[in-house]
Amino acid sequence: MTENFDLLITGGTLVNHDGIGLADVGVRGGKIIAIGDLNRADAGEQIDASGLHVLPGVIDTQVHFREPGPTHKEDLESGSRAAVLGGVVGVFEMPNTSPTTSTVEALEHKLALAKGRMHCDHAFYAGATNDNADLLPALEKVPGCAGVKVFMGASTGSLLVADDAGVARVLAAISRRAAFHCEDEGRLNERKALAIEGDWSSHPEVRDAKAALLATQRLIRLAREAGKRVHVLHVSTAEEMAFLQSQKDIATIEVTPQHLTLRAPHCYEDMAGRAQMNPPIRTNDHRTGLWTALRTGLVDVIGSDHAPHTLEEKAVAYPGSPSGMPGVQSLVPIMLDHVNKGRLSLERFVDLTSAGPKRIFGLAGKGRMAAGYDADFTLVDMNAKRMITDADSACKSGWTPFDGKSVTGWPMATVIRGRCVMRDGAVMEEGTGKPILFEEALPI
Repeated sequence: MTENFDLLITGGTLVNHDGIGLADVGVRGGKIIAIGDLNRADAGEQIDASGLHVLPGVIDTQVHFREPGPTHKEDLESGSRAAVLGGVVGVFEMPNTSPTTSTVEALEHKLALAKGRMHCDHAFYAGATNDNADLLPALEKVPGCAGVKVFMGASTGSLLVADDAGVARVLAAISRRAAFHCEDEGRLNERKALAIEGDWSSHPEVRDAKAALLATQRLIRLAREAGKRVHVLHVSTAEEMAFLQSQKDIATIEVTPQHLTLRAPHCYEDMAGRAQMNPPIRTNDHRTGLWTALRTGLVDVIGSDHAPHTLEEKAVAYPGSPSGMPGVQSLVPIMLDHVNKGRLSLERFVDLTSAGPKRIFGLAGKGRMAAGYDADFTLVDMNAKRMITDADSACKSGWTPFDGKSVTGWPMATVIRGRCVMRDGAVMEEGTGKPILFEEALPI
């Protein structure tokens, strides 16, 4: 008897837990049903993936889509459009919006704003404050909540928990793994005078490597005292990586494509305010330390830290310019270019962008190309040579830190729960994104 599927992906080279090899995938009801030789099967829709690699759907675990709040920079629709055009099937969105996502009502409002407008699947972080520790247990349990996010150093927005007592209160209240922006607020304040007017290259002096290391060391001490798991976002220094190597029982690690690709002082000379982000792009010795940590398996996930501002805002003389840059649309091509240059394997890229998020955050039914899981796929052409440009940016701010960069490797299709949402640079399905669920917060 001929087996029937809703969708067949045929002729592609699959990259999953079984290795790399030619195989077909059969999808029914938004789930993966079969993997193998399915040339005798029928389907309502078929994607010929000949010449392409079929990856488990890429998940970007750190984006800022600015809604509600300064939506002239970005919103949930435009940010998720950039995501699916970049081959990303799901995002974790950050809480430093206006108002902040620090109450159950604010989180539920953001989920409502996403319904019917976001093109990719999504989860939202709850923001910790000095005053909402008692609310965090309820926030963690909201379906679609990615967990709790804590800013130990001030960045964009008003969220900040700077002192040990505040961080300890947060850790005592939560049960899931929380994510932390680790820069020591006291040291940042002490070094503000080092900012040189109009000189963006002074940014990594103001927010120096020691500020990051001090905060990360404080976090680990407090997490051990509380017996809790933590996730250290956008690690930017070689010293943090050396320290965290002995903390892997409780700590997971994210790096960004920007910190792996750009380097100081050249990026500030070439890009001025476009290169400004928190924590800063640092010198090549730190970049080398990040790559070493990635190759040795210390790094768990790649997140873009997509954080757009308009070019007019970024052109304001330092230190008046805001920190942050777009990245969700360029994550896949930048990292595939690194794969093609031999800096990491394609299997490691998959581990960092699907298996890693599944493993450390406990995604329910996502993050793995296997029978019974959501039919999420990122189809890529590993031989495609393209140029990343501002003109192709779907971000409301209309620019990319990688403008003019030629890469090899490009996302050709984005499939989410069996629906082809993007194909050949065009969005095919609009507003079909759904909340991502987590094993520790499944609806009862």
